[in-house]
Amino acid sequence: MELQQIRYVLAVAETNSFTRAAERCLVVQSALSHQIARLERELGAKLFARTSRRVRLTPAGAAFLPAARECLDAAERAAAEVAAAVGEVRGRLAVGLIPTVAAVDVPRALGDFRQRHPQVRISLRVGASEDLVEQVRQGILDVAFLGLPTTSQPDGVTAHELGRDRLVAVVAPEHPLAGEPAVDLHRLSSEVFVDLPAGTAGRAQSDQAFAGAGLSRDVAFEVTTADFIDRLVGQNLGVAMLPAAYAPQLAGVVTIEVTDAPVRVEYVVWTGTGRTPAASAFLAVLDIPTGDPRDT
Repeated sequence: MELQQIRYVLAVAETNSFTRAAERCLVVQSALSHQIARLERELGAKLFARTSRRVRLTPAGAAFLPAARECLDAAERAAAEVAAAVGEVRGRLAVGLIPTVAAVDVPRALGDFRQRHPQVRISLRVGASEDLVEQVRQGILDVAFLGLPTTSQPDGVTAHELGRDRLVAVVAPEHPLAGEPAVDLHRLSSEVFVDLPAGTAGRAQSDQAFAGAGLSRDVAFEVTTADFIDRLVGQNLGVAMLPAAYAPQLAGVVTIEVTDAPVRVEYVVWTGTGRTPAASAFLAVLDIPTGDPRDT
């Protein structure tokens, strides 16, 4: 069994196509098909069921994938550790972030990192804080940037607090509140809201603030990504509450101070064990203390 064969299998499984897998792997389709057939003969089982219209994993193929991914990850980590031992940083860096991260200029940080370590392949995933923490725990992500209410802390990962930020109200320019210098939660509770889905960390900070004040509110619009909230608010479909440091990025809306606003805490998190050289190097670019001698 060769690593290249495993890469071909994973590519077919992820694209559901031998043609697209060959394009991704930069080989001709016949060579990819031949190597997978060799591997199937060695394993004594078909990994894919092929028809003229589709490709799907067999039960044997589905059983093969988790260990195959672990094998490739281990091979990449081994190569990265050898490179690090001779002063080079290689491998991959998987970074996750919430759309409203404001304590760090992530694109600039990635630019600095890429300039120092051009051999590292970088992937970026945007998601909700709770999902990003789980992906760091599982090793899918190396580093993630989160935003949590003050009542929560990242669990099962190593975390460094980046900063705290109060939420502000966001309204359309023609909204009656647009000319107000400040509002409070009681006044906002009579408005229709646009917010993230219930149960998410980004929603919890506002829910907890209103509940703590003995207030209820009407969240008529739920969206899965914060960067779409201002577009709905701009159409005067509702109001929203977003971090003050993120507000300057918004267009076509007005922000208002909330006198009793909740506070969001931003964190950068990473796995407590098995951190890759690329992850260590990225945290060093951010000047994040990790207690690892390799980072000094």
